[in-house]
Amino acid sequence: MSAAFCAVRSARPKAKSAACATCRSAMPTEKALILAGLFLLLAAAGWVIGRFAERDDEDAPPPLNIDYLKGLNFLLNEQTDQALEHFLRMVRVDDKTIETHFALGSLFRRRGEVDRAIRIHQNIIARPDLASEQRDQALYSLAKDYLAAGLLDRAEKLFSRLAEGSRYQVQAIEALCGIYEQERDWEKAIDAGKRLEVLGGRSLGLQIAHYYCELAEVAAAKGDYAAARQYVKNAQAGRPRTMRGALTRAHIARDTDDNKTALKLYHRIIDENTYLIAEALPEIVSIYTREDQVDELERALQGMLAKSPEMSALVAYTAIVNDIGGIPVIDDCVEQYMLNEPTLGEFVDLQQLSNAGGGGESAFAKVRGALSKLAATTPRYQCQECGFSSQRLLWQCPSCRDWETQRPASRVQFDTILQHSITK
Repeated sequence: MSAAFCAVRSARPKAKSAACATCRSAMPTEKALILAGLFLLLAAAGWVIGRFAERDDEDAPPPLNIDYLKGLNFLLNEQTDQALEHFLRMVRVDDKTIETHFALGSLFRRRGEVDRAIRIHQNIIARPDLASEQRDQALYSLAKDYLAAGLLDRAEKLFSRLAEGSRYQVQAIEALCGIYEQERDWEKAIDAGKRLEVLGGRSLGLQIAHYYCELAEVAAAKGDYAAARQYVKNAQAGRPRTMRGALTRAHIARDTDDNKTALKLYHRIIDENTYLIAEALPEIVSIYTREDQVDELERALQGMLAKSPEMSALVAYTAIVNDIGGIPVIDDCVEQYMLNEPTLGEFVDLQQLSNAGGGGESAFAKVRGALSKLAATTPRYQCQECGFSSQRLLWQCPSCRDWETQRPASRVQFDTILQHSITK
């Protein structure tokens, strides 16, 4: 081992009269030290495994391969390309280095150096004497490299191969589901999801229901409402209480002028999940207004408010963010919301405006208009899993990729945004 370390030491500058600045510039960066340290740990682990696994067959422990230390020297000097070429040559001549190379490839991928990870895994696959399990591992690692690089077609091809039968079958099908979601190939996503349910032993009812709803929305956009209804039925068969299925059904009824069914479904959605009131209430108001049924709308709103003390604030918030006005019941809810809003009370004496008659009504309208403009520029929904915020409801979070995790931004968050905006 001393000879090995001498090889590393020989790479150090011998001239001690160099300027300190030159010495500092030659020092490895923190990133290089971390990478080299991790790789040295991997090499040491391989040495320990070899030392004890073959203890009965050898009298002395195997020496730490000097080639590892040469590669380590390249890494310490941030000569990553030279280090990569060095390790690629090693894998062609040494069977015992394969697992270490798998770890190095994964390390490159996690650091975002996907091209280097791809080269390592392709080099492993090129070995003619590779065992079948090692080949599957290399194919799976390469597929993950392609996925990280955004090469979806190449990743899909390899994952599909592994999904036909390998120890990575379940992981490969999971990856295929993610690829089909990105490609919006919902038919394939459904097939992959159903296979995963069988092989993985877990329910993907919610996920598959959303796939069907995606197909329903595509069909409805093309005017094929019969197909859209069937897709919704399929979604609700696997997930009967999915709110997206109910909302999609309501939208289809609205678009086909089946207002009675649409109103029934929108009201049911609000009753069962008040967090969707911002999606359903504007549709209810629109249908009644379009049909010139103002009295029926007033009665429907009164019935809605009677079901829960919290409903008044929800109606008001929905009216503000959607700029709904001119309906007495809703206007009353908004006024009460504003009067009870502590943040507004710090800047505007709304109670005094309320007692000021006509001038007060004009001031109320201005404050309400300002709130609507504010709501139009601030996030309305937030993912409960990762915190991603958006202006509109997204059934799949684009950040964590989970389904049906978004909820309306809380009232406290709205108040905080309001306070910051008013003080500017």
